[in-house]
Amino acid sequence: MNGLYDEFRVAVHSVWTRRWLVLAVAWGICILGWLAIASIPNRYDSRARLLVDVNQILPDDAQGGSFGGRQQIDQIRETLTSARNLEKVATTTGLIPAGAGEREKAGAVAMLQKNIKIVPQQDNIFEITSSVGIGSLSDADNAKLASGVLDSLITVFRDDQLRGGRVDAREGLKFLDSQIADREKSLREIEARRAAFEAQNIGLIPGGAGSPAQRVDAARAELSQIETQLVAAQAALAAATGQLASTPATVPGAGGVGGGVARQQLAGAQNELASMRARGLTDAHPDVIALKSQIASLKAQADREGNGGGGGMQNPAYSSLAAMRAERQATVSALSARKAQLTGDIARITSQQIQNPGIAAEYDRINGEYTAQKAQYDKLLAQREQVRLRGDVQTETDAIRIELLDPPSKPTSPAAPNRPLFLTLVLLAGIGGGIGAAFGLAQVRTSYATAAKLERASGLPVIGSITEVVTPDRHVERRKRLVWLASGGAALVGLYALLLVAEFVQRGMVA
Repeated sequence: MNGLYDEFRVAVHSVWTRRWLVLAVAWGICILGWLAIASIPNRYDSRARLLVDVNQILPDDAQGGSFGGRQQIDQIRETLTSARNLEKVATTTGLIPAGAGEREKAGAVAMLQKNIKIVPQQDNIFEITSSVGIGSLSDADNAKLASGVLDSLITVFRDDQLRGGRVDAREGLKFLDSQIADREKSLREIEARRAAFEAQNIGLIPGGAGSPAQRVDAARAELSQIETQLVAAQAALAAATGQLASTPATVPGAGGVGGGVARQQLAGAQNELASMRARGLTDAHPDVIALKSQIASLKAQADREGNGGGGGMQNPAYSSLAAMRAERQATVSALSARKAQLTGDIARITSQQIQNPGIAAEYDRINGEYTAQKAQYDKLLAQREQVRLRGDVQTETDAIRIELLDPPSKPTSPAAPNRPLFLTLVLLAGIGGGIGAAFGLAQVRTSYATAAKLERASGLPVIGSITEVVTPDRHVERRKRLVWLASGGAALVGLYALLLVAEFVQRGMVA
């Protein structure tokens, strides 16, 4: 412990013997540091809170795309500090002088973009902060400019949003109209090419909507349904035939009562057949085939009634079953004809694709191009209607409500730098630097403050030491130098206190 104490005393003695060096270094560091701090302009911050509410009369799907409520809030958040708005703010606040070049405008806009921050507090509430610290301006001007930037930004943003919605809607309609016109022109060109291609390859391209592959798929799907229905119809016809075979045609009773019924039904069926042929239906038509089958059945009944005389009357159940069987027979015939037609269509289209693969592929490509263009055309029409509705809403109502919750604050003290703290740190750094310089010089220029230290350094015994004898004149001179040293230190501390007082006085002048 005594060794450490002795080392401390030696270090203090070495610094004290170089006390003028300590004072000079402290003055040098403090002067340079305080000049550097004085060159830093004060930065003043102004804050405001803004409410941006979207008057969403239409639902999100009718607003369309980026015009929905939440999307519009995000868009407002991004465009609040756009370069266009900030250039207007810089011009209004005088940051861009009259006749300034593009470089000066870009510099002012970049400075504002760097010093304006937007912090969303909720979905539609924003806290805006502007920081201004221009060295060429006074503190009062910087403080005034900080709040003025926010005032101008909010005014520009409000005006831009109120006018921009309607302008954007008009520009959007104009753009969509041009796109729709281009798509319509493309559709007409594709339709003309398809018509010319069909006329050039007549007989090789089957009629109908869609490509050959699509028509084959549609025919196969319908054929599968027809086959299922045909099986069910054939089963129903077989059941009706079995029931008809087990049912007598006549029942005992008064003769001749029902003899004219079959003939009347036969005459009506023949008249209906003549009417169908008059309309142009051929014998291959399913309805004609079914009616012919019914006429044959009625002729057989009429013959049996004529041959049987008056032995009985016609069985109503038999007549009903005969009519049911004829109806089911007609259904089977119609389904069979449709099946044959579909099978023929599939075979014909497949054969044409095999024989002319290039024509089929080209036709498929033209149809695919038409389908894609038509889908885009329909989508653009829907978007145009949405934009038109949104424009009508913004014309009739205020689509965006902008409310200033907290007006821009008037800064009375600089937010940065913290000059009192920096001045204190520079003072401490100057004192510490002076002490460190003196101690370092003592280590370089080795001296021995005690006999024990000299004995350890030389390795030789020290017989004794001579104490310094201070004369009265020497004592007076030392006291005078000590006063000078204290005056230099006090002047340094006084300059520090004066700078602190000046800083607080300057702040009070801004307020």
